Amino acid sequence: MFLAYFCKKNPLKKHPGFHFRKSFVYILVAIVTVVASCRPIDVYEKTYYFKMQDWDAAIKPEFQFKIEDSMARYNLFVVLRHTDAYSYNNIWLNLTIIPPGDTAQTQLKEFILANNSKGWLGSGMDDVFEHRIKVNAAPIKFKTGNYRFTLQQAMRQNPLHDVLNAGIRLEKAE
Repeated sequence: MFLAYFCKKNPLKKHPGFHFRKSFVYILVAIVTVVASCRPIDVYEKTYYFKMQDWDAAIKPEFQFKIEDSMARYNLFVVLRHTDAYSYNNIWLNLTIIPPGDTAQTQLKEFILANNSKGWLGSGMDDVFEHRIKVNAAPIKFKTGNYRFTLQQAMRQNPLHDVLNAGIRLEKAE
């Protein structure tokens, strides 16, 4: 009974063009969104998931990508996700870069994850924190070709507990 009454009073029944215009607006917004997002993606990001939330020093996640624009400048980040139970305010990593046609270059780098005044410096949700820490102080150029990056934890504790993911992010500088 209620449904029959509603159908008699439905304003869309009186104005069938209204439904068409509303659908047209939704379709137009979707098309504009798709077209606006069709520019090339200038970012590479990949992370490695650690089973049981333990990062053994023998596990060396490797990341490969291809640089096609040698004129652009890039920012390189280390991406790290850990739980609130992570025991340290920093992490030491061996970062190995293998440029195309060149030898491996390994750097031992410390990344600060927390301090006493602010706590965890990354973004957090519940008990998981994510850090995107810039490796290079200023944007750098890469030559064209395939690159390989390897991360290895270099902390005294092995395995390193409460680490969920580690990875690399590369983005074009603006």
